Amino acid sequence: MKIQGKVWGKTQEIFKNSNFELHRIEVKKGGYCSKHKHIHKINAFYIEKGKLKISIYQTDYDLVDDTIANTGDLTIVKPGMYHEFEALEDPICYEISLPDIHYGKITDEPIDTIEKHYIKAIMDLHKKADGLE
Repeated sequence: MKIQGKVWGKTQEIFKNSNFELHRIEVKKGGYCSKHKHIHKINAFYIEKGKLKISIYQTDYDLVDDTIANTGDLTIVKPGMYHEFEALEDPICYEISLPDIHYGKITDEPIDTIEKHYIKAIMDLHKKADGLE
């Protein structure tokens, strides 16, 4: 797998197809990404080690929600939300991107519930691949 250097650290694509992307990223303490958004894509961060601050700029009100994600935490950024991250401790994490399965659809189940089930299944597969289960 190709490792790509970034100003803030490095990223390694683990898997990618038209519906799902998984990248392992390492961020140097103090490193950060630019403020950006994904129109129709859910972006999640699972922290393997370290501490990462994820800032999400709200569209309904004039505030920024900062989440401090520690080892073992998972944070989800919904589509259309501007966000950025900053490394508080040299984190190693997985960036998970998948399409918003609700785009143009109606569902009875809350989006957060579906996202959590989907991401948990992905992380379970990762643990099995690493021999952790």
